[in-house]
Amino acid sequence: MNRFYQKYLTEVVPKLEADFGYGNRFAVPKITKVTLNVGIPSAKGDAKFLELVERTLNRISGQKPVLTKAKQAISSFKTREGQIVGAKVTLRKERMYEFIDKLINLTLPAVRDFRGLNQRSVDSAGNLTLGFREHLSFPEINPDEVENTHGLEICLSSTAKNRKEGLALFKYLGFPFAEKDLEKAKKVKTRKYNK
Repeated sequence: MNRFYQKYLTEVVPKLEADFGYGNRFAVPKITKVTLNVGIPSAKGDAKFLELVERTLNRISGQKPVLTKAKQAISSFKTREGQIVGAKVTLRKERMYEFIDKLINLTLPAVRDFRGLNQRSVDSAGNLTLGFREHLSFPEINPDEVENTHGLEICLSSTAKNRKEGLALFKYLGFPFAEKDLEKAKKVKTRKYNK
């Protein structure tokens, strides 16, 4: 059994059951899949950049990425119908747990000036979305071999019913959130706008 999944079963599930009082063990929130996305702008839609994105996603995830195509033409974005606009990889089960373990313990600490994740990264459906400006933070990428850098988005989908459950799940799993309270941040913003 994967070490991260074992941690979820032995440590996280009992804590969530105690916090939210689930009547059934299967009602406890869990992560169902991890999706890695890279957008390919029309300006960089050449074969060389596309090959770089595919190679990067393949190295990071251990899976071959799927190329996403535009469903319709949008002139303001300079995209045509059927044009390649991105690449994605979906991880589940064993590979997903290995990736999350690596993300928490190796990748996030390697991000420059990292002070913790924003609690607003967890949406109202209990899913966590992370954005990376550069793909160099991942341990599989050798900075000496990189000619161009690109951004990367990671979405962790969970079965949580709301933000509170999702936030608790990700905190107990070991995701390093910034200690700033979400409610305090909202109050400060409203005060600024009122003045």
